[in-house]
Amino acid sequence: MKKRYLHIVLILTSVSIVQLSTAARKKSEIPLVPPTSYLTESELDIWNDPAFQKQFADSYIAETEIEPRVTEDEVEKMMDVMELMQADDLDGAVVLLQKEINRNEAVSAVFDFTLANIYFQQEKLEQAAAGYEKAVSAEKYPKFRRAWRNLGLIYIRQGEFKKALTPLTRVVELDGGDAITYGLLGYAYSSVENHIPAESAYRMAILLDPATLDWKMGLARSFFKQGRYAEAAALCGQLIKDQPEKADLWLLQANAYIGLNQPMKAAEIYEIVNSMGESSSKSLKILGDIYFNEELYEMATNSYIAAMKKDPEYDLKRAVQSAKVLNSRGALQETRRLVEFIETQFSGRLDTDTRKDILKVRARLAVADGSGDDEEVRVLKEIVELDPQDGEALILLGQHAARTGNTEKAIFYYEQAAYLEAYEADAKVRHAQLLVGQGKYDDAIPLLRRAQLLKPRDNIQEYLEQVERVAKNR
Repeated sequence: MKKRYLHIVLILTSVSIVQLSTAARKKSEIPLVPPTSYLTESELDIWNDPAFQKQFADSYIAETEIEPRVTEDEVEKMMDVMELMQADDLDGAVVLLQKEINRNEAVSAVFDFTLANIYFQQEKLEQAAAGYEKAVSAEKYPKFRRAWRNLGLIYIRQGEFKKALTPLTRVVELDGGDAITYGLLGYAYSSVENHIPAESAYRMAILLDPATLDWKMGLARSFFKQGRYAEAAALCGQLIKDQPEKADLWLLQANAYIGLNQPMKAAEIYEIVNSMGESSSKSLKILGDIYFNEELYEMATNSYIAAMKKDPEYDLKRAVQSAKVLNSRGALQETRRLVEFIETQFSGRLDTDTRKDILKVRARLAVADGSGDDEEVRVLKEIVELDPQDGEALILLGQHAARTGNTEKAIFYYEQAAYLEAYEADAKVRHAQLLVGQGKYDDAIPLLRRAQLLKPRDNIQEYLEQVERVAKNR
């Protein structure tokens, strides 16, 4: 029996094997003032404080309070469970544990804990969490540190970071604050956007385990999320010296330089990551945006295309928007190259709206690079065929007809656009401008007034007043 008892103690670490004697307790109550000290008298007061003396005396006691006790009968049952587990009969162990738990609600929390561990091993996370929660409940053993730790791990695994904070904090309160616990606390706090305690937790993890990169990266991310970009960049720089192959460190440092408004430094780092073969679609898109803002349009286009090549599911609205902004800057060659790549690379994914947006870019290219009115009209008509209620295309067709002297067709397109609520105001302004050009001021005034009623604008109001004055003085 003694041999079996010792065996179960070693396995479960759940039975007290050291007790503090009464004599030892009495001895420890002597004032613990060292005979020779370099401390001042006020600093020595702590040694005579009763609370401190009790705490010091308790330090002689084995840490048995964090483990629930088991009776001799429960030890026997647990030995049977362990034998099943050693035989890899986990289902049998579950049946035996559940039988004991159902038979006696007051059975040791060790049974709930062991059952939860088996569920954890079997990836039955919900059932495992329920078991750990029961083990640390007020009815069982609230100081059960191992159960709190595993409960925290379950919540982290499930992405329940807010829920993970309580069990992990309880582990620390129960003097179980090792590097992993503090590191996971930092991760959980960071995940719920509570970055100051995340920073503190990561610092403790680093103090206890300075060799693990994850905790240092967590601290760098905490700096970044607090807007402390210089500290984030500096820490990443230190870590990169030791781990230059870690792309995550380079990317975090690049983001920090963007936060410091040093985009070209960030671009250098993104290029390094690209040369390492570790760039992502996102990093290449950011690199393209940096080059665009620096008016390096060819390099921006190269980066945008590289980003799209990386991701078959690339956001096409974002891709077309990149083409639009390039066109707006007069980068016609780059715009055309990007549009052609989008049409070729994603031909099977182009829905009606995206196709319309691309055609509008092509129409503007036709006007800007002198491809001719015919090309512009062809593209715009293709847009209207795709969507007869595209007010923007109708207005552009009206403007083209007006430029080429086809007044009736221009008015037709403007009136078609005016039937669409979102485009009525702009269509009526264009129509009015056409009439003013023909000297038909009285006909233009109602259109301008209607446009102002729908969409008040200072410049249109000034234009209306000018037309009214001319009409009145005729």
